[in-house]
Amino acid sequence: MSHCEESNPYLRDPPLEFEPVEALSATEAERQVELLRAAIREHDHRYYIEADPLIADRVYDLLFERLRELEAAFDLVDPDSPTQRVGGEPVDELETVQHTAPMLSIDQSGDVEAVREFDERVRRELRVEGFDPDTGYVCEPKFDGISLEAVYEDGRLVRAATRGDGREGDDVTAQARRIRSLPQRLRGEPPARLAVRGEVFMPKDGFRDLNRRRLKRGDEPFANPRNATAGTIRQLDPSVVADRPLDCFVYGLLAHDDPDRERPPTQWAELEAFEEWGFNVDARAERVDDIEAAIDYREALMADREDLNYEIDGVVIKVDDIAACEALGNTARSTRSAFAYKFPARTEVTTITDIVVQVGRTGRLTPVALLEPVQVGGVTVSRATLHNPGEIESLGVDVGDTVRVLRAGDVIPYIEEVVEDESGSTFDFPDSCPVCGSPVERDGPLAFCPGGLACESQLERAIEHYVSREGLDIEGLGPERISQLREAGLLDSLADLYRLDVDDLVELEGWGEKSAQNLVDEIDATREPPLDDFLSALSIPEVGAATAGELAAEFGSLAAFIDADPDELEAVDDVGPIVAAKIRDFFDTPENRAALDELLAAGVDPQSVDAAAAENAALDGQTFVFTGSLSVSRSDAQDLVEAHGANATGSVSGNTDYLVVGENPGQRKREDADANDVEVVDEAGFADLLVDHGIDWPPEA
Repeated sequence: MSHCEESNPYLRDPPLEFEPVEALSATEAERQVELLRAAIREHDHRYYIEADPLIADRVYDLLFERLRELEAAFDLVDPDSPTQRVGGEPVDELETVQHTAPMLSIDQSGDVEAVREFDERVRRELRVEGFDPDTGYVCEPKFDGISLEAVYEDGRLVRAATRGDGREGDDVTAQARRIRSLPQRLRGEPPARLAVRGEVFMPKDGFRDLNRRRLKRGDEPFANPRNATAGTIRQLDPSVVADRPLDCFVYGLLAHDDPDRERPPTQWAELEAFEEWGFNVDARAERVDDIEAAIDYREALMADREDLNYEIDGVVIKVDDIAACEALGNTARSTRSAFAYKFPARTEVTTITDIVVQVGRTGRLTPVALLEPVQVGGVTVSRATLHNPGEIESLGVDVGDTVRVLRAGDVIPYIEEVVEDESGSTFDFPDSCPVCGSPVERDGPLAFCPGGLACESQLERAIEHYVSREGLDIEGLGPERISQLREAGLLDSLADLYRLDVDDLVELEGWGEKSAQNLVDEIDATREPPLDDFLSALSIPEVGAATAGELAAEFGSLAAFIDADPDELEAVDDVGPIVAAKIRDFFDTPENRAALDELLAAGVDPQSVDAAAAENAALDGQTFVFTGSLSVSRSDAQDLVEAHGANATGSVSGNTDYLVVGENPGQRKREDADANDVEVVDEAGFADLLVDHGIDWPPEA
């Protein structure tokens, strides 16, 4: 810890009685912000990497809130601030970026003889290249997560990307900033430019907690931590990433550029340097002298596998000497200096006692096999997913069959094969939803309940979406409160939102007169929503905010939209045959129409689009795409042009009129603009264009 850190009052026994914000000068506020940021970064490192916190969680929360308060009051928000880990503007899409160096794969096998053959080849080729053939190895767990490149300049995180095809990956910088164990600013004396490779993963305990919360909300659980990690790191809304328990181990150096500092000479020295710079490095890594010791390492790690709080599926064995690694070289897709010694799959045989069908939030029906309890990889397994009706038909499985269960991770295990066909039959998948009775619809191997808003299993999530920012933006109704209201019998339909009253709410735990009145007022304010917001809020399949806006502009009123035939729907930009069919199916389903009619009867009156006003809009017929950071959020920029008759879309096409480019723009959109001869303007040019149409920039807050 540096002298500056030692003198920081917010590290140990911090004062928690702060001066009023209004009593501070700008200079005093800046100094306090600087100290709070340094302290919180140290506390994050102690908590998430060293597992040795200096202060209690409650104290940390108070320091964090003080920092956020000062940043807001004195306009001191900085992208590197710890407060920026917990929010962020959603992005339209993930841009493609080129890696600083190829992120290669490695050869792998679960056969010990393949490992010894790897060692023989390494020693033979090193001898030819003039290196000591008896070089040592570094052994590490093979993490079952998502590979990530993180690039730092002058110690600051400037970019993060998924592995992709090894040469290019998705830019997930905004998402990676929300991973607490991945430092935004490095410690010590890192090189001027540094790119590292790590593995993003979700700890087992965090995964279980996340799935419990999803099930409580009516969402489908993630199948395993890797799927949860992949789905999270690619979220377009960084705040979702901040709310999920991602972690990251760093294990490889992709680029090291500094005239004053040499690259570490060995893999082991790299790991030590990573720790000095503040990265999370797995303590299970070891340096061994020969391949037999590496094989022993794998056996010992496999024995401890179930005790780890993260999923691994083998070990990685790497030649330690970096110069020797470079001499060994690479193939087109993999490095010759490393090998993955995989673990065997975890399987056991047991009997199916029943098969139940669960209904997810999208209406997807998932069959789950209930099993005679069996130990698989040290864990008692009593149920396994059968995925979908197509999987059942492929396996030919039914109640009473003896099956092989595979557990490849901390997952709901799945059926690998039928060992004994005791039933002599295949499970008869239901023709109707087990929850609401709606006739089941098939889409290839999948099955869906079309009950929509009338299906209890889908309703709670539909309510959450209706009140969310993507819907009608009703504050004060998060998932926990929605669950509370449903358990109390106050929220059995979307229309019940408009029947809530203060007297009923104050009877519930955690509600006061003020909070109850605020919620009722918030809901009342949405009784006359703009048509596009209302359509977006209804959870119509494939209809998000942009499509809802185009539909509202095209049809003008809810009545006209509801009665539109597929050909009329397909005439709308971005609405093809599949989307048109899903819209028609949604409104042709009696249960959905009944739920909609109930909303209208409860006093909800979506406001029709004024066709004349739209016709006279200053930007009528023009289409804008935004990329990079502007002086205001991109959503505000999109709202502004749409308010004046333009379309704001997320991707560049031949129909795009302008690509507006801010700071750190995505390369893909610029390339698409060049390919489609779309005019590219920076923010200043965009402002001039708006002024020419009588529109002020930036928009008022």
